Amino acid sequence: MKNNKITDSIIYVGVDDKEMDLFENQYHTPNGISYNSYMILDDKIAIMDTVDARKTDEWMKNIENVLGEKQPDFLVVSHMESDHSDNIANLVNKYPNMKVVGNAQIFRMINQFFNLELGDRAIIVKEGDTLNLGNHTLQFIMAPMVHWPEVMMSYEQTEKILFSADGFGKFGTLDTNEDWTCEARRYYFNIVGKYGANVQALLKKASNLDIKIICPLHGPILDKDLAFYINKYNIWSSYTPEDDGVLIAYASIHGNTERAAKKMAEILKQKGAKKVVLADLARDDMAEAIEDAFRYDKIVVASSTYNMEIFPCMHHFLLHLLGKNYQNRRVGIIENGSWAPNSGKLMKELFEKMKDISICDTMVTIKSAMKADNIEQMEKLAEEILG
Repeated sequence: MKNNKITDSIIYVGVDDKEMDLFENQYHTPNGISYNSYMILDDKIAIMDTVDARKTDEWMKNIENVLGEKQPDFLVVSHMESDHSDNIANLVNKYPNMKVVGNAQIFRMINQFFNLELGDRAIIVKEGDTLNLGNHTLQFIMAPMVHWPEVMMSYEQTEKILFSADGFGKFGTLDTNEDWTCEARRYYFNIVGKYGANVQALLKKASNLDIKIICPLHGPILDKDLAFYINKYNIWSSYTPEDDGVLIAYASIHGNTERAAKKMAEILKQKGAKKVVLADLARDDMAEAIEDAFRYDKIVVASSTYNMEIFPCMHHFLLHLLGKNYQNRRVGIIENGSWAPNSGKLMKELFEKMKDISICDTMVTIKSAMKADNIEQMEKLAEEILG
């Protein structure tokens, strides 16, 4: 993208938010986030989505700088989450001749968010409908539950561009120099991850399109090696492990469970594990721990017992996995308790609610502090989980 031009006719008018620290008020964004918006300049002018209210003024200036004395003909709304829809009313009120394009569910949500009487300014589209702008034609693709029910994508037929809504999105501003995969994976599993079947259905639709450029609502425009990005989405949405490795996620009160987790990591490495990653659930980024749980094909959970329950941060982690359709993994369990270890039983019950989870027969039970017999148990668990 040069000088905000994606092509001669398609201009980037989005904004970076470097002050954003918690996306959706829950996911850490150390490098901020971008709110992507685009404009198609043709006989008819179309604006593709708006941005978060945090960046209204900057975005409106971008719109005005590109339009000059011209007026937009259409606003295409692909997703009604506030970071993309906050400025719908502002744009509608500023340009009274502009029509709004969306599907029926989008217009229902517009009425929920705003007091707008659109009347004949509303253009309701469905799967496969098209909108001709002159030399460019938008074809609309419904993408329900990727990751809201109203989501739709737009395929520009002439320049072969997919406006992919939140699909193929990533944390980080556009000027952030970092690997795409890590932050796109963390974004995908924490935000879209529950809806893998819906993403798979979308990928089948996309396979019939000749796509040269992908324009998401967050993160960089993708215009090279598209097969790489599409393959990542196929892996992630099919719940296929991406890498051979073990995540050891632990929740420790006074350090004894942490020492056991670190000993387990040593044992696994000695026995040939290709990759072992440790996550301190009380301190490390929860979203990153969830990302790693989906990335690797094996997981060991180690938790203290707390009030006869799972230690809270571990319980929180496992509920996240359950809610995001965690599946198709091998699991090892380590529990600790000074008078009545019970966390292992409860963790096992949560994993049993998940699909295609293979739980190792060996459960390591520590009473207060790790002893020689616990290490023997961990040796056995390591052999079992590595297969």
